[in-house]
Amino acid sequence: MGTNKFLSLQEYNYNLPKQLIAQSPMEPRDHSKLLVLDINKGLLEDRRFFDLPYYLTAGDVLVFNDTRVMPARIFGTTENGATIELLLLRKVHKDMWRALVKPGAKMRTGDRFSIGNNELMCKVKSVEHDGTRIVSLSKKLNLMDEGVLPLPPYITQELNDPERYQTIYSSVAKSVAAPTAGLHFTEQLLADLKKIGVNIIFVTLHIGWGTFRPIVSDNIYDHAMESEDFQLSKVAAKTINEAKNDGRRVISVGTTGVRLLESISSSCDPQNVGTIAHGLGSTELFITPGHRFKIVDGLVSNFHLPRSTLLLLVSAFVGKKNLFRAYEHAIENKYRFYSFGDAMLML
Repeated sequence: MGTNKFLSLQEYNYNLPKQLIAQSPMEPRDHSKLLVLDINKGLLEDRRFFDLPYYLTAGDVLVFNDTRVMPARIFGTTENGATIELLLLRKVHKDMWRALVKPGAKMRTGDRFSIGNNELMCKVKSVEHDGTRIVSLSKKLNLMDEGVLPLPPYITQELNDPERYQTIYSSVAKSVAAPTAGLHFTEQLLADLKKIGVNIIFVTLHIGWGTFRPIVSDNIYDHAMESEDFQLSKVAAKTINEAKNDGRRVISVGTTGVRLLESISSSCDPQNVGTIAHGLGSTELFITPGHRFKIVDGLVSNFHLPRSTLLLLVSAFVGKKNLFRAYEHAIENKYRFYSFGDAMLML
């Protein structure tokens, strides 16, 4: 995707000590650290996640992505006995999937392997330009029996309870990664937020490879996002539109909610900026610095990998100076990073 604009990916790099990559979730969920950023003043405050209600007020709308991670990681065996690992990204046909395969170099078009006691055969139909494979299965795959929960590659410690990589409100399992900002919430914290008059609504964006696929071009604007499916209910759209009309804040729990809301807003009537319509759809929106946010007024998010699309989204929301001041503060104060790490509140 060519463009005349240029923004170097290297401007969004930072060095993170390996020991700050969280290997296990915090217990209880809401006891993780919370770095609060006042976007306009650039002020930072160190709190705990259970302090979140102190920063919200009656009438605020808190938007949660209720997608659930599917057990998309499966293992197979080749004819010569070698182990093959697949991460199923998206179903493209009845019994055909787009997948990441490891080791990929050994899985070429036409190669076959078995899954689960040799009862299910899998064949590589094609190798895509991005390195993924289209694989066909001999019959319907029951992921609940054959699959395991995929964890990011930087988490090397075994997860004893798979539910700790799911939000407590997760619903339909169609994602390959968790909306990790939501992992900090407990039933008690949700009850506390409702008690002070915060409106809690749920939207759905199924997280695919596009969210975490690395940017390989130095020019950020040459990167294209993968399509991800979403659903916005009538109730959620009505609640958000009423809040925008009243001048109340809409705060997204996670970057995926931001992409969903900003995508829908961008597709609406330009005469009604700041309004959204309910429905089903998909988005390829890549939010980069300079994006004009139409719906989202606040953001709860974990700390993201350097040179990632998620880091660029946060930079677009808070500004590059604020972003790196916050990340430097977090590193100096030993915040935990990435999926099982601590969080930021940006208002």
